[in-house]
Amino acid sequence: MLAQRTLKTLTRAVGVGLHSGERVELTLRPAPPDTGIVFRRIDLPQPVDIPVNAQSVTDTRLASTISRGDVKVRTIEHLMSACAGLGLDNLYIDITAEEVPILDGSASSFVYLLQSAGIEPQKAPKKFLRVLKPVEVSEGEGEQLKWALLTPHHGFTLSFEIEFHHPAVDATGQRVEFDMGSGRYSRDIARARTFAFSRDVETMRANGLALGGGLDNAIVMDDTKVLNADGLRYAEEFAKHKILDAIGDLYCIGHPMLAAYSAFRSGHALNNQLLRALLAQADAWELVSFEHARQAPAGFAELARAW
Repeated sequence: MLAQRTLKTLTRAVGVGLHSGERVELTLRPAPPDTGIVFRRIDLPQPVDIPVNAQSVTDTRLASTISRGDVKVRTIEHLMSACAGLGLDNLYIDITAEEVPILDGSASSFVYLLQSAGIEPQKAPKKFLRVLKPVEVSEGEGEQLKWALLTPHHGFTLSFEIEFHHPAVDATGQRVEFDMGSGRYSRDIARARTFAFSRDVETMRANGLALGGGLDNAIVMDDTKVLNADGLRYAEEFAKHKILDAIGDLYCIGHPMLAAYSAFRSGHALNNQLLRALLAQADAWELVSFEHARQAPAGFAELARAW
């Protein structure tokens, strides 16, 4: 049986929120089978659990935010991406503020934390959401066109193309493909950092956003170049970060996905629209498990490799 996975023991992290600039503590804890990923706001008089699913995503401006009533957790996509990359099905995430810490701006710190705690198989079958027919969403037209597409595939692959018309971005790879079954998430995707333009950062700060952002947790560019002294981590770091985000956004559906995802200039909003469009069509998906590992797509039965 291809089993669900959780952590062997708890692990903790402390950082600041990208937009709030507030200090925040995370405690990542094992959870029973079929729990899913659940954020718990423990800073409130009465702790509030927010299970992650497509419908709990209520704001997609600049990041993916989940809510339950008036209680929110913002910027969950990098941590969700790490959980997907390591095949974690069940996890409690205790958090002491409204925003997940940005740490180094990628998913690599979360991968390190989760792998350090250890990954443990559970006595329950892993449930995959298998896409049965193409589902597409789009926005705009001409130079403003954005789209995202899911098609049937025995595995999980992602293809993303960016278009920013900026010298620093144009000098890098604009299109990246990644196969989750390769076992190379930690090495090839997780270290890709979020990025921003210095002029936009100034505007966001004037509006009370990006208060925790800087050169130590983002790629920052002026009108012509990357300002970070160490440059880029990957030749295609911009496009790879968009794939990192997409992995996290798509994992908000609550299950690992069997599908081929492709997108052009998509973002958090369109990714969530894609999930909702998929779930709205009962004949477009099904939940499946694999009694024998050999039935699963190549690479899905193994634990993700460390660095």
